[in-house]
Amino acid sequence: MKWLIPLSILIAFELVADVLAKSWSIRSGWVLATGALLAYTLGNTFWLFALRNGSGLAKGSVIFSIVSAVIAIGLGVLFYKEDISKVQLIGVALGLLSLVLIFWE
Repeated sequence: MKWLIPLSILIAFELVADVLAKSWSIRSGWVLATGALLAYTLGNTFWLFALRNGSGLAKGSVIFSIVSAVIAIGLGVLFYKEDISKVQLIGVALGLLSLVLIFWE
């Protein structure tokens, strides 16, 4: 499972990029946009290492998508006061359940 380290780094860069992109959408500015694009690019470089180290396209991309989405939703709700409905919250819970099932062996 040495692919978890580059996948985790990918997720971290993705979240930094998401925060910079959200900040750019509120305040504008080329520094925020450039920072977001740079973080997305650097993060996706680690995706290559995750694949090479055995994450698999199917498993790795689902884990990346769910984890980054759950954290992004948390950031949006906590820091940007975005709303999430009960149905959407159930969707988040199902996403977390899917992670348990993916790692079940």
